[in-house]
Amino acid sequence: MKHRFFKMKFRVQAIVAVITLAFMLLCPPVQAQKKTAYAIFTGKGKKSSVEKMIKKVAESDVVFFGELHNNPVAHWLQYELVESLHQTRSLVLGAEMFEADNQEALNNYLSGKINAKALDTLARLWPNYKTDYAPLVNFAKAKGLRFVATNVPRRYANLVFKKDFQALDSLTEKEKSWIAPLPITYDPELPGYAGMKTMMGGSHPSETLPKAQALKDATMAHFIAAHYSPGKLFVHFNGAYHSENYEGIIWYLKRLLPELKMTTITTVSQANPLKLEKEQLNKADFVICTDENLTTTY
Repeated sequence: MKHRFFKMKFRVQAIVAVITLAFMLLCPPVQAQKKTAYAIFTGKGKKSSVEKMIKKVAESDVVFFGELHNNPVAHWLQYELVESLHQTRSLVLGAEMFEADNQEALNNYLSGKINAKALDTLARLWPNYKTDYAPLVNFAKAKGLRFVATNVPRRYANLVFKKDFQALDSLTEKEKSWIAPLPITYDPELPGYAGMKTMMGGSHPSETLPKAQALKDATMAHFIAAHYSPGKLFVHFNGAYHSENYEGIIWYLKRLLPELKMTTITTVSQANPLKLEKEQLNKADFVICTDENLTTTY
């Protein structure tokens, strides 16, 4: 009886083993999908790294860091980039997020003449300044770096949007000191500007919207050129659209200082950040590809 029990138990175990093996062969084990917040690629889509990106940037005269304004990875990497570059290069910082007529207030904060509360009162700071840009400004303050307010005052971009470039002729000399020299060179056939007109669908504002964008780009290039110092690395922060595809600010800066060695970084968002999608290729020298499920800063 005992012998029959063990013989039956052995058969059951053998059957279970055969069923388990068959299940494993037919249904391979489920592997957890690799999760990551971001990946860095070259413009050609080759995997890169923060270290390689920093090394390349360190060899430049100017770097454009194109961000998605509410992207936390972009803001974190901006700070990491500046902190690392400061160890080997003399830096000048500049940003779209500060308009030229706020330069005095920004200078007074950097020099310690006013505090953060006064800066918030005197300058038109972006709503996400405290979380996303204050760390960069405070780094510049702590290290004694220049920080250039490169962007055109928004009211003049709105003026162009409503009344075209000729409306700028009526500005005072003081007001003209806050924008690129007139007349503004403008090429409507540049893909970035042509694309803006297409998006607007041919209405009247579609003709002036890219011109307002061009005024911003030309003004940022103007102030980068004015504050560039040979031997120093100018690090500029701007929305990705202002420097993607080597257009925008870069097109204007090349007309002013064609000998400068420039490196571009842009930020994109995808469902899968581990493989750069075709439409993101060649937008910049380095592409920071982030997960579209990231929690945004605003």
